[in-house]
Amino acid sequence: MQLNAIVEALLIASQNPLPSDEIARLVRARVAEAEDVRVRESEEGKEPQPLPDWLLALAATSAENVTDALAELNASYHQSHRAFTIIERPKGWKVFTRMEFGEFVRQLFPGRKPERMSGPAMETLAIIAYRQPITKSAIEAVRGVACDGMVQKLLDRDLIRIGGRAELPGRPLLYETTDLFFEHFGIRSIDDLPNASELRKVKLPEAPVEVSPANDPEPQLALGTPAAAAADEADEALQQV
Repeated sequence: MQLNAIVEALLIASQNPLPSDEIARLVRARVAEAEDVRVRESEEGKEPQPLPDWLLALAATSAENVTDALAELNASYHQSHRAFTIIERPKGWKVFTRMEFGEFVRQLFPGRKPERMSGPAMETLAIIAYRQPITKSAIEAVRGVACDGMVQKLLDRDLIRIGGRAELPGRPLLYETTDLFFEHFGIRSIDDLPNASELRKVKLPEAPVEVSPANDPEPQLALGTPAAAAADEADEALQQV
């Protein structure tokens, strides 16, 4: 029995993503279980059956072995034109339908139509994604407008969450992206976002700027400021993911 087949079986059976080290642990646990059975049989005076060589070979399975097996599986899926692939997400590996079959799979869920986010919502999400954890006042300092409504919409859609409180006067809430965010944009971490290292280094304004009343049209960011340029670039980069 080959490791890649065992890995495939585990991923198909699991309802949750599995990281490489956890898959390796599960494989080694099966070998240890088999060895425990032999020990009990010996203690009971029975003649234990020797473990097959292929099972003994799995006792040293590492996360690197699992990653290699996953690469072999994906290569075989690609060569045989299968409709699925294995993708790594923040919490581990999971089997996904390939994107080109998405329109067909969507027919299984007629009541769930994809929703496009508004420009302000995408801009707010981009700022949070690139600069998380971040306070609402810091987001407003970059956008130049109150963002209570946009933040609430993103919370309602489970794209962001409250990640704690900042060590600042008043202990304001900190916002960060959720696992659904990574799933939605098909990335494993913030480092996978376009230009992540550069955009995370851009200095943000230290104090929120004056905002318009909530019912007034949202003003545009002041052109030419580093914060405005960074927000625009982050928004564009996020839409390319």
